[in-house]
Amino acid sequence: QLQLVESGGGLVQPGGSLRLSCAASGFTLDYYYIGWFRQAPGKEREGVSYINNRDGSTYYTSSVDGRFTISIDSAKKVVWLQMNSLKAEDTGVYYCAADNHASSIPIMVRSGIVDTSLLEHWGQGTQVSVYS
Repeated sequence: QLQLVESGGGLVQPGGSLRLSCAASGFTLDYYYIGWFRQAPGKEREGVSYINNRDGSTYYTSSVDGRFTISIDSAKKVVWLQMNSLKAEDTGVYYCAADNHASSIPIMVRSGIVDTSLLEHWGQGTQVSVYS
């Protein structure tokens, strides 16, 4: 069975940190783009960051650049999202997605327009709540 499973969400105060993980099973992450997305209550899903596992390049939206770090362990088939200096506006359900088409995830993360039906694999999401 091909699936992605996220974990690591939780409750944290502003300024705190969380580390999310996205574990792949049933397929390898070689040649895939892996993206992190989030959806706040009442809002559309938006891209946060992605990594190109072909060359290791990464991208962050301006809202998280400098605070979040995406990384991958291809052998373990795990992608992490280290989130530091969390803010209330980071609250939401965080999803990882994987796709081996060169443009799908980059376009969605950069444009902010997400069509979940166009990506090959999605996780079930993990809740991140930043409260004061």
